[in-house]
Amino acid sequence: MNNLLKKLGWNAFFGNHFREYVGLYEPARVSTVYKNGYKVHTKIEEVRAKVSGNLRQNGELPAVGDWVAISKDDIGSAVIHVILPRKNKFSRKGAGNVTEEQIIVTNIDTVFIVTSLNKDFNLRRIERYIAIANESKIEPVVVLSKLDLCKDVDSKIRDVQEIAPNTNVVAISSIENKGIDQLSSYLKDGKTVTLLGSSGVGKSTLINILEGYERQNVGEIREKDSRGRHVTTEREIILLENGGLIIDNPGMRELQLWDAGEGLIDLFSDIVELEMQCKFSDCLHETEPGCAVKKAIRDGTLSNKRLESYRKLQREMLAVERKKNPKLAEKKKWKDIKKMAKEIKKTRK
Repeated sequence: MNNLLKKLGWNAFFGNHFREYVGLYEPARVSTVYKNGYKVHTKIEEVRAKVSGNLRQNGELPAVGDWVAISKDDIGSAVIHVILPRKNKFSRKGAGNVTEEQIIVTNIDTVFIVTSLNKDFNLRRIERYIAIANESKIEPVVVLSKLDLCKDVDSKIRDVQEIAPNTNVVAISSIENKGIDQLSSYLKDGKTVTLLGSSGVGKSTLINILEGYERQNVGEIREKDSRGRHVTTEREIILLENGGLIIDNPGMRELQLWDAGEGLIDLFSDIVELEMQCKFSDCLHETEPGCAVKKAIRDGTLSNKRLESYRKLQREMLAVERKKNPKLAEKKKWKDIKKMAKEIKKTRK
């Protein structure tokens, strides 16, 4: 196996799917997506690329992180003919009222969910990111940036651990170079990490710290809210000198669920387990007697905010699923999220 391809994440999974193209094309990984083209990493270099007419006609377009089969033209640029099967993908519902999938990145090992410890800190947004990561079988790590601006860091860490007990939470300060070493174990040759979060939370600054030089442009900090100015405009794969790959992403204003049934079950397993203890299988957790969920709220072991977040994400996912799948539109009411996830699986077979 070519050493550079291995560093880029090439492994037996992609090699097996590429067998039928050996001798016809060469493998490459999509590193950047522009409005009018792409950049891909080959076994030798990074080159400009465009998709073939057949691929475009089929409505398939590569995303950052995709492994593809390419040919080279006479001037050294590449043509993408095939998108190899993906190990996973991080997707969201496209913005607005159109029901379509927007693939953010593919073939990821870990997602750093970056949120700053000032006014950007939002548990409900973190829940959304973790739910999608869980569904995609991508390991989530919550990175709490700007700890130098926060007086109650330990409290914030506990807040995140309460909503995601099985997720690693790391507090960092890029200015004081604190906590960065805790992220190095995820950055190894062939492993891909993507950074996701709002604008101005310090994603580009973190990359500069990991690289050891000012690779990414970083905006000045605004005094009124201690946020950096948004400067990243395209997502791109960066091959780190010390090992590993990292994908910088523009800040996201909106993150609507696209496919997160099992991810929600994993994230809200505490509520799902409580639902199974309710006296009635169709309990709505409102005024029914013997409701284990309401009892947990009264006991203080479950917060109303967490229950409302669970319900909101459940409704949002169901609305998208009904638009995607007419069979689900016939269902007027769901008893609990577990049944919903099973039904979604059934209709997709």
